[in-house]
Amino acid sequence: MEHFTIATVAEENPDFRRVLWTGQHVQLVIMTIPPNGEIGEEVHENTDQILTFVSGVGEATVGGRTRKVTQGDLVAVPAGTKHNFVNTGPNPLVLYTVYGPPEHADGAVHKTKEQAEEAEASGEDEPPAM
Repeated sequence: MEHFTIATVAEENPDFRRVLWTGQHVQLVIMTIPPNGEIGEEVHENTDQILTFVSGVGEATVGGRTRKVTQGDLVAVPAGTKHNFVNTGPNPLVLYTVYGPPEHADGAVHKTKEQAEEAEASGEDEPPAM
């Protein structure tokens, strides 16, 4: 059994992206987006994503619609939908996200967005074969 006090674990995370757990069908990831930072516009063709915001404020753009997000908000992103999340506040935007199926390499830790993008471009950040 894996057990996380997820809000605390997410708040203590200094990294842009950290994979906490990878199962056969889903993956749990925590993220910290710095002030003025963003996840970056992307589309996961075959992966649904649910993001829950722990602290900070930002904007969620999903499928061309934009809404403000803050602590306690949850946003669902269906597979194949263009999306981005931007930190609009003075403090980090902290969240945890569940991907189904997994989207990233098991155990991946990316300290910055740039490091995450490099890992994706090089193929280092491929999810495990299921």
